Amino acid sequence: MFAGILAGITWGLETVALNKAFDLNPLESMILATLITAFLHDTFSALFSWIYNGVRGKLPDVFRSLFKTKSGKWVVIAAIIGGPVGMTGYVMTVQNLGYAIGAAASTVFPAIGAVLAFIFLKEKMKWYQWLFLLATLAGVFGLFYSTDIKAENILLGVVGTLLCSFGWGIEAVILAKCLRDGDVSDEGALMIRQTTSAVVYGAAVLPVLSVIVRDNAWGRAVGLFSNGWLVPVIVIAGLFATASYLFYYRAIAKIGASKSMALNVSYAAWAMIFGNLYYLIDPSYSQKTEITFFTVICAVVVLVCSIFAAADFKTIFTKKAK
Repeated sequence: MFAGILAGITWGLETVALNKAFDLNPLESMILATLITAFLHDTFSALFSWIYNGVRGKLPDVFRSLFKTKSGKWVVIAAIIGGPVGMTGYVMTVQNLGYAIGAAASTVFPAIGAVLAFIFLKEKMKWYQWLFLLATLAGVFGLFYSTDIKAENILLGVVGTLLCSFGWGIEAVILAKCLRDGDVSDEGALMIRQTTSAVVYGAAVLPVLSVIVRDNAWGRAVGLFSNGWLVPVIVIAGLFATASYLFYYRAIAKIGASKSMALNVSYAAWAMIFGNLYYLIDPSYSQKTEITFFTVICAVVVLVCSIFAAADFKTIFTKKAK
């Protein structure tokens, strides 16, 4: 549960860094800015995951899992669904609805994932856990309702939300099954996931994008490296993303997909908190949520109920009694 909470905190930091990257992005084409940023984000995250596993001497185990087990190959499928599909949707949501609304809207995925986990993995949640999950989502939508940030393009934001929610929900269920089998570790799954996502973006998404928009997406991506602080900010976002995924996958391996998603969804509140704190340092930051009493109540509901949604009170009290 602690890993799941840390996953939400670090993804809240990632969301703020990602939105700052959009502030700095010079690309006028919305689709180019979205997909190129997602590509660079997952590429740097993949690089960090390689370094992490390499330093710990885990690279041979990761390669064995990828090439010699069915679970490793299923992680590749989950990576495509959660990466180029889910992450692109998330970036679209944040860019078009702002980090506060985007983070809130994209958190529908725990409900989708919990239902899928119940159907396919037979993960059971107590009745009160379902209630707390619904309360968490209600708090998230309260944050969505209370913000006064203007959306750039609501339609694209909604499309991004659907891609993100279904992509991440399905990804979590597949990963839970793979991690349950024990053929792949959570650290190895992250490396496979981010590497697959970066390769698919670079080898397929960007070339297709170049044809669609009649522009050189790869050339645009390379050109961003000369744009001051933009790429370093994306690197920071990728670092926070790597940390978040490590915590998230560890939580999935230990307590299952449904409960881990309930904890991870708290990033909506953390993104709002960190965004406002960063605004105090950088007034040029475009996304700032007006803090009201209603906003504070919603944030508390999200943070508290997400923990209760993952907690099995019967097991906790039984262990204490013993």
